[in-house]
Amino acid sequence: MPANLNAVEIKAFVPARDFAVSKDFYLALGFEIPWSDDDLAYVRFGDAAFLLQNFHEPAHAANFQMHFLVESADAWHAHVVASGVVERFGVKVGPVEERPWAMRDFVMFDPAGVMWRIAHNIPRKPTSPST
Repeated sequence: MPANLNAVEIKAFVPARDFAVSKDFYLALGFEIPWSDDDLAYVRFGDAAFLLQNFHEPAHAANFQMHFLVESADAWHAHVVASGVVERFGVKVGPVEERPWAMRDFVMFDPAGVMWRIAHNIPRKPTSPST
C-alpha cells in the first residue's frame, strides 16, 4: 500500500425526517452532539460517530441501515428500553437475538425510520458436515 493512505475514520450521513426530534432522540439515548447547525449534526457515543442530516427522502430512510457494534447488545437493549425512547418517540425496538452471522443483536428504528442493528460478536457455531 502506498504511504499516506491510512484511513482515519468513516462516517455515514443519517437522514432525519424532523431534525430537532431526531437530535432529541439520540440525546435521549446518551449520544452527544458536540456540533450542529441548521443542516447537519455531529453525533457520537464514545469513539463511534455519524453525521445526522436535515434531509428526508422516505424511500431512502426506509432502506437506510446502521450497524452499531457494542460490547453487550443485552446491556444496550436494557439501556434503550429504560431510556423511554419507545414511548416518547414512538419507535420500535425488537428483542435481542443470536444471528447466524455470529452476532447477538437487536433492531431499533429511529424517528425517521432508519434501522439500527445494535450488536456484539459471539463465537461462531460449528457447522455440521454435510451428508
